[in-house]
Amino acid sequence: MDLVIAANSDLMGREAAQIAAADLVAAIKNSGQARLLVATGASQFTVLEHLIQHDEIDWSVVDGFHLDEYEGISPDHPASFCKYLKERFVDRVGLRSFRFLRGDQDIEATVSEAAAAVSAAPIDVAMVGIGENAHLAFNDPPADFETNDPYLIVDLDEACRLQQVGEGWFDSLESVPKRAISMSVNQILKSKRIVCSVPDERKAKAVQGSFEGEICPKTPASILQRHPQTTLLVDEPAASLLSAESKEKARKVQS
Repeated sequence: MDLVIAANSDLMGREAAQIAAADLVAAIKNSGQARLLVATGASQFTVLEHLIQHDEIDWSVVDGFHLDEYEGISPDHPASFCKYLKERFVDRVGLRSFRFLRGDQDIEATVSEAAAAVSAAPIDVAMVGIGENAHLAFNDPPADFETNDPYLIVDLDEACRLQQVGEGWFDSLESVPKRAISMSVNQILKSKRIVCSVPDERKAKAVQGSFEGEICPKTPASILQRHPQTTLLVDEPAASLLSAESKEKARKVQS
């Protein structure tokens, strides 16, 4: 796993978008189309804002896929990831298609249909983040490292739900759903390229454990160490607990 440390979250987002754009352009050149997995949350604000500015991408041959979504949340709910993706990405580029995960419908059917769609061909670029509890998508610790099901219905732990309150998506812990649809860790690892963006000091411990720690279900994002084409992009606050050796080897982005 390669490490990039940017001076701030905007530069982190710019670098993540450049990596993703280059791989999407290459995929389109090689096969005439591309498949993109898109994450949500505060970590992706600057990433998506920069990505939509890459005019060299022919979005008309790109199919998009949704990483995770809460159970029981309608697409017009302020915390809906469908709403987030539609407003921040899908409506701003001319994708060939985008498969939303509807958590307010029959989630068993949603999981089955999404699994069939994402399994049809490899994802060229997966854009993900890491949670404060080191979750990858909504795979909270201890994550299931064994299942090969593309999508899962998962329970959200309290740390994950508190993060959603802390980021302002919900008013209280009680209002955060207790279950969600999530792409499995093994399905994420099937992506050709993984671009993992993690800003903010509150995620420094998760970054340290995921990048330097043991690969284990208690630190779900540590599984990314097994993927040969993963780039972890962090800002300086998120990198604050990394070892001096890791920081020395990282590529730095200062401007």
